[in-house]
Amino acid sequence: MSQICTTSDLEAYLDEALPAADLARVEGRLRADPQLAGQLAEIIARRDAGVHTLGEIWRRHRISCPTRLELGAYLLGTLEPPLEQHIRFHVEVVGCRPCGANLDDLRARQAQADQASRTRRQRYFHSSAGYLPRSG
Repeated sequence: MSQICTTSDLEAYLDEALPAADLARVEGRLRADPQLAGQLAEIIARRDAGVHTLGEIWRRHRISCPTRLELGAYLLGTLEPPLEQHIRFHVEVVGCRPCGANLDDLRARQAQADQASRTRRQRYFHSSAGYLPRSG
């Protein structure tokens, strides 16, 4: 993000749709620039009145965000290349925070399931080790 905060930047700031570093940068600018804070107040008043821009609607309803099912398939590597590329761009370049958080959650659940599977296999092995016939 450049040093100049646009209306779009301020709208994304309100929706918490910016990467963390950009959120901090906008907040710092808002504290230092009363004119920018006034511009933010105008955006908030406009929203309170029910007037929204196309960008606001797009961000608020997360129109370009993949579903959780698609994010899971992305982690498993089972998507067609165009959708896989879209998700990679969406998360890594655009920096969509909700989708990034969703992916982190799916990775954590996948790690838990892998651990549970390893534990279960180990229990089966130990429970049957004395019952297997000796070869040789």
